Amino acid sequence: MPDFIVAIPARYAATRLPGKPLRLLGGEPLVLHVARRALDAGAREVWVAADDERIAQALDGSGVRIAMTSPDHASGSDRLAECAGIAGWSDDALVVNLQGDEPFAPAEGIRAVAQTLLDSGAEMSTLATPINDVAQLFDPNVVKVVRRADRDALYFSRAPMPWSRDTFVGEAPQLPAGENIWLRHIGIYGYRAGFLQQFALLPQGRLEQIESLEQLRALEAGYRIAVGLTPAAFPPGVDTPEDLERAERHLAETRR
Repeated sequence: MPDFIVAIPARYAATRLPGKPLRLLGGEPLVLHVARRALDAGAREVWVAADDERIAQALDGSGVRIAMTSPDHASGSDRLAECAGIAGWSDDALVVNLQGDEPFAPAEGIRAVAQTLLDSGAEMSTLATPINDVAQLFDPNVVKVVRRADRDALYFSRAPMPWSRDTFVGEAPQLPAGENIWLRHIGIYGYRAGFLQQFALLPQGRLEQIESLEQLRALEAGYRIAVGLTPAAFPPGVDTPEDLERAERHLAETRR
């Protein structure tokens, strides 16, 4: 198993779900569920980069370390770059960025993004899973990724891609039978701590601004992002009150 650190950015003032890290899921704070997933994956260290003391208090006794970071960061990567300085990680430390709204992230998937980075030699790594539902492919809230033959990312988009000219026509587009090349991006990342800090200093790219996808900043700047296929399903994260209700139902089903 690769030697890696998991860092979890936790922002209290989430736009669509204020106070998200402390929203209760199964009677416990959401961020605590995410932290446990990271611990279960076998990380050498698990850090939560928080912007509010209440998050630190909710994690007291959980076995994770806390970095109190600025509330002014524009992205989770920026928050983790500050965390890297606070934690004193060496430049070659392998860091997995696990989003603070992923209470069901599988341990195998967390380890897989670290292994993908090691195996590829790329500056960044991430995961994807096949899309088998045409409605998901056309959903702008589902991020798609196209890979090169060497499994590095060509592009990420909210649009359906690649575009099947012969079948994505008319009022009821269909996925071509027998083909399975469409991939949904899973928002988990691996990188070395040195590159994480370098990435945070890059200016926003035009494509990133258009798509509102932070990972495009790395591609526009000429860096590689290796894309592995997840070995286990990542249930949807929690972004809205409706997502939280769905997560509550999922948790209840898994506890039966």
